[in-house]
Amino acid sequence: MVQRKEYLQQLLSWKDEQVIKVVTGIRRCGKSTLLKQYQSCLREHGVTEDQIISINFEELEYEHLLSYPALYAHIKDRLCSDRMTYIFLDEVQKVPAFQKVVDSLFVKENTDIYITGSNAYMLSGDLATLLTGRYVEISMLPLSLREYLELSSLPKERGFAEYLRTGGMPYVAAMERTEEKIDTYLEGIYNTVIVRDIEDRQARKEADPDKRKINDIVLLKTIAKFLSGSVGSPISVKSVTDYLTSHGRKVSPNTVNDYMQALAQSFIFYPVERFDLIGKQILSTNKKWYVVDLGLRNHILPRRQYDLGHSVENLVYFALLRRGYRVNIGKLGDTEVDFVAQKRGILTYIQVTADMTAQETFEREMRPLLALQDNYPKLVLTLDAYTAGNYNGIQVVNLLDWLLTEDNAPR
Repeated sequence: MVQRKEYLQQLLSWKDEQVIKVVTGIRRCGKSTLLKQYQSCLREHGVTEDQIISINFEELEYEHLLSYPALYAHIKDRLCSDRMTYIFLDEVQKVPAFQKVVDSLFVKENTDIYITGSNAYMLSGDLATLLTGRYVEISMLPLSLREYLELSSLPKERGFAEYLRTGGMPYVAAMERTEEKIDTYLEGIYNTVIVRDIEDRQARKEADPDKRKINDIVLLKTIAKFLSGSVGSPISVKSVTDYLTSHGRKVSPNTVNDYMQALAQSFIFYPVERFDLIGKQILSTNKKWYVVDLGLRNHILPRRQYDLGHSVENLVYFALLRRGYRVNIGKLGDTEVDFVAQKRGILTYIQVTADMTAQETFEREMRPLLALQDNYPKLVLTLDAYTAGNYNGIQVVNLLDWLLTEDNAPR
């Protein structure tokens, strides 16, 4: 088992603070394991067993707690009167009206609450209203390359090649990997996410009649395939609608938008807005969509559509998120900067390419960075081993080395 050090550190930094810790992320990315690792840390720091209440709602033994009154009574009876009680509710969205339990526990003295969920609906509606200003979200992702290598015990180059192909779901890294077993496992995750998302959406529909139903699995998977094949390209609701229409599926733009949002709220896809580097404003149209795990992308797409350049761009986006950056796509006139990463008011401009050795590619990747007139760092990440260096203040860095740096800086 690999320690998810960055996420553990985030949880430890919020320990005993009067905010609810909400860990979100796609199913099977390691949220339950993270809570167990954190509970071990608490024990090592002197927290006793009676101070920890841990419930995983995917385990059958807790089925009797799937109503909010039963859950509240169960926890209330176990609270320590004179010491902090650490409460862990894993996949809590399975409990209807769970927010009432969380809200009531929050206002009690000596409670420290941690909840997880696999759908962004958990942070919408009543919960968001009740907990405004009283929670922090820790967004969890599948394994980084460094974590994947640690868990799989593979050498660097071979491990990177497998990571590109199989992705970073923790069990994939730990299992005996054959193509058939990996594909079967990823298919299970994918189908579970799709079905559970529909179930959650339908439950919300009953409480909120303004929400349109997501009940066409074929349409949802068709849109997911289109987004997977379009990683690294600007996408609009209209472009997806036109694609569906051209393939004989007539559907309204509003429906397409709902289905795209459902995929984002299940943490399969992450939409990224474009930022006008001249006008200094966010552009609402033609976002790019990145898929949370390359193994899932390779499962969704026919093998013939695999694209190395877009795959490494996808990797860099999530590596930046892991390092705590806010990320946009940069628009500079008629050209584009792959990523504009921001942290603590400092921007870093980043280009990503599989290979820089061709003169035409070198010039194309450098052109938008050279056009930028400010003094923020500029970086090109590439898989080739020949072009690394400093070119007029622009750093060209080997992508594999950059992914394996412990440092939180972009370069």
